[in-house]
Amino acid sequence: HVTVCQGELAKEVALLTRGLGAMNKFAVQAPVMLVLSGMPYNKSAAFAAAKKKIDYRSIDIGIACAYLTAEATAQGLGTCILGWFNDEKVRKLLDIEHPVQLIITLGYAKEGDVLRKKVRKDLSDLVTYKE
Repeated sequence: HVTVCQGELAKEVALLTRGLGAMNKFAVQAPVMLVLSGMPYNKSAAFAAAKKKIDYRSIDIGIACAYLTAEATAQGLGTCILGWFNDEKVRKLLDIEHPVQLIITLGYAKEGDVLRKKVRKDLSDLVTYKE
């Protein structure tokens, strides 16, 4: 489930993503915060998740997040996926029953804002080719 927060509510959500001093301090500048929460499984999905020991909700949320951020970028919007937040306080603020999985900032980047250089794992650490 996606809860779309705008205006002052977006700023309140952003404040609940702060941590360890400077973490996520930029988030209060985003005009929109998207709060992604996991809904309960239906019976067949609950059975499959238990049998396979796979959390399908996390997979679905990851897929939704990837498409959402890709489409936002295609429309000229900036996003940042946040995994650091106070789940209990966000749920209380937004009256959300189920655990929050991710929060995404959504908006236009500041003019002249340069993305910081990202340190990524080497492709060989992530991909194995076999024949």
